[in-house]
Amino acid sequence: MDRDLLSHLPVVVAVARRGGFALAAAELGMSPSAVSHAVRLVEERIGQPLFARTTRSVSLTEAGKALVETAAPALQDIAERMDRIRGIKGRPAGRLRINASNIAIPLAVTPVVARMAERYPDVTVEIVADQGLVDIVGEGFDAGIRLGEMIAQDMVTVRLTQPFSALMVATPTYIGRHGRPRDVADLANHNCIGYRLVRSGALYRWDLAEDGKDVSVETRGTAIVTDSLAAIDLALAGVGIAYVFEPLVRDHIATGRLVQILPQSAIEEPGLFLYFPRRASMAPKLRAFIDTAQEIGRASSRTPGRAA
Repeated sequence: MDRDLLSHLPVVVAVARRGGFALAAAELGMSPSAVSHAVRLVEERIGQPLFARTTRSVSLTEAGKALVETAAPALQDIAERMDRIRGIKGRPAGRLRINASNIAIPLAVTPVVARMAERYPDVTVEIVADQGLVDIVGEGFDAGIRLGEMIAQDMVTVRLTQPFSALMVATPTYIGRHGRPRDVADLANHNCIGYRLVRSGALYRWDLAEDGKDVSVETRGTAIVTDSLAAIDLALAGVGIAYVFEPLVRDHIATGRLVQILPQSAIEEPGLFLYFPRRASMAPKLRAFIDTAQEIGRASSRTPGRAA
């Protein structure tokens, strides 16, 4: 194997994964010119262009696709094996890349990363917040965190939180001015804080319960967000009714800053899960994250008045 070719393959894979030279350069800590040079060297060695370049986009050629499909899994396997070798000395090391929904960060990620910083200083946890589902293997992530119902069945899953409710909240001030909705249908007469799905661009329809049945409700209002935490801020400002997960507003409800609307219409969500391909389960850095998360979960479940 040509050693120069082998050393530059990770650069080619990064350009393919990120869809551009500048983005790959930022990820790898290289200059764009160095990334371009590495790709050009590989193209010269194999005698074919790997990328079709325009002023606006970079896409794989047929030869590039064939190379990346072969090289990416092999490089991932090497990286995982190297992490296991490092872990033999009892200290997990390396970069753990996790793709998580925004709500997962305060609920399931932050306390784990905080404890890991003390226990595993050789592990760097990189968290990419993404509201849509991604191919975690194809995009170079070690694991993802999503609601249980959103995860593909071929993935290994580890529960991070207990099930929780999706409910509606508003401030006492809003309720004092506009009253409480009488039922689900009456939401049409209220200012509801909308939520736009980033990947599809569609407005999210609120999943609620009515007369023992699940219903999907289209709402309208003067504000639309792409993040649950932004919806909570707007609700606290008295803008309108927000649809959120109960753990995110538990303290606000307890202090009276927010009031639950139509509690009988709240639905139960399965909770958040860490998920990853089976082959990644032996990586020491991932095992360190799992063990830490489960330890925190056990401690939380023993604390009176709190859910994990």
